[in-house]
Formats: sequence, structure tokens, C-alpha cells
Amino acid sequence: MVKVKKTGFTLIELLIVVAIIAILAAIAYPSYTNYKVRVNRTDAQAEMMTIAHMLSQYKVTNGNYTNATLAQIYGGSVTPSHGQALYDLTLVAAASTWTLTATPKTSTVQSGNGSISLDSQGQKCWTKGTSCTPTATSNWDGR
Repeated sequence: MVKVKKTGFTLIELLIVVAIIAILAAIAYPSYTNYKVRVNRTDAQAEMMTIAHMLSQYKVTNGNYTNATLAQIYGGSVTPSHGQALYDLTLVAAASTWTLTATPKTSTVQSGNGSISLDSQGQKCWTKGTSCTPTATSNWDGR
């Protein structure tokens, strides 16, 4: 009689592999979500710097910021301008100063992540969960 060697995996071995994959996924997914939130915030900050540059050009052309609006400077009041909008942009412009604020939209991954602010002096601020006012010592890294 010829003995045939059976190869394959037992049910227990498959369950152990599935459990290991589930544990890895449970660890990786929150890290990925946090990474995505940081990347979206960084993209919004980059757009705000672009708008700041456009505002500088506006002042050179018009002599002041008085009638500057996001619609004419940037073309809209949300960022990113293409795809799903994650932040609402607000521009408060006076004759020689301006403040630009990006507020996370509710029902997006950015919800509750804090507002981002930038002013005409290049002062920046971001604090997780709250709004902030830009000062000479504040920055975008939350410290």
C-alpha cells in the first residue's frame, strides 16, 4: 500500500493567520487615518500660502487689501478646490492687513481637527480641537 502524504493547512492554522491579520489591521488603520488627516491639513496650509502670495500680488496691483475676496483671489471659499472640500476658507481683509482662516468641514475626516490661521505678517497658528489667533510665537505644528 502506498502512503499518500496530505498537505495543506488545518482550520486552526488558518484561524491563527486571520487573527494576526486582524490585529495588524486594527493597528494600521488608525495610523493611516491620522496620517491622512495630517496630510490634508498640510495641503490646506500649502493652499493658504498660495492665497497669501495672491493677496500680495493683489496689494501691489490695487494698493491695499480692502476689497479683496476669496472668490476673486482664489476662485472659491473651500479647499481643496477640486474633489471633496475639507476646509471652509474665510478671509477678513482691511486696508493693510488680512487674516485667512481654514475651518474643517463637519462630516469629513478633518472634522474636529482645529482651524488653521494665517495673517498678513506671516504669523500662523493651529491648535487641535480649537481655533486660535496667529501670534509671533504660534506656528502650524501645534506647539
